[in-house]
Amino acid sequence: MSDEKQKVLGRIRAALAGAHAPPTEPTRPDFLHSWDAPREEIVALFIEHAADYRADVRRVEADSAGLAITARLRERGIKRLVVPVDLPPEWIPEGVELLSDAGGILSHAELDASDGVLTGCALAVAQTGSLVLDGGIAQGRRAITLLPDYHLCVVRAEQVVGLIPEAVSQLTAAVRDRRQPITLVSGPSATSDIELNRVEGVHGPRVLDILVVG
Repeated sequence: MSDEKQKVLGRIRAALAGAHAPPTEPTRPDFLHSWDAPREEIVALFIEHAADYRADVRRVEADSAGLAITARLRERGIKRLVVPVDLPPEWIPEGVELLSDAGGILSHAELDASDGVLTGCALAVAQTGSLVLDGGIAQGRRAITLLPDYHLCVVRAEQVVGLIPEAVSQLTAAVRDRRQPITLVSGPSATSDIELNRVEGVHGPRVLDILVVG
């Protein structure tokens, strides 16, 4: 080895000898799997982030959920509403024709011709402002939340989790046992063309309203 190479390597060894060893512990809290924050803070962040995605988000008391649902549908002019068969009775609105999808009887044409759909959700994620649907209670099959132009989703405050990994960990039964597809909804459906012109409603509802109950 030439003298010049030895000198270069010697300088490198000297520099490395004074370097600090890499830390064995992270220098900041690890929020990858859980978020230890007050419940109200998590719910408030979900509302903020969902609104950032152009969803209309409102919070109501649990005992006034039915009145709030009816009022919101009237504001939107909804007359014919698709509902899952197991929608909680206290959520059933007044003055609206209900189209029950019991047994998946509604055709795609009927879903598309309706004014909208009312469902619950499996979870909601504060980190991304997303709704999580897994075909469980008060959600119905996937098609009823994709074809109508309007979606009103009711989220119970206790369903809001902080981070995506928390949501994933709670969806194991739906995926492994029930083999359900998982849908994450972050605002109204939107896409853009090659000139970046935003178009809403191409892949799902054009309008998304969220009621956070509790």
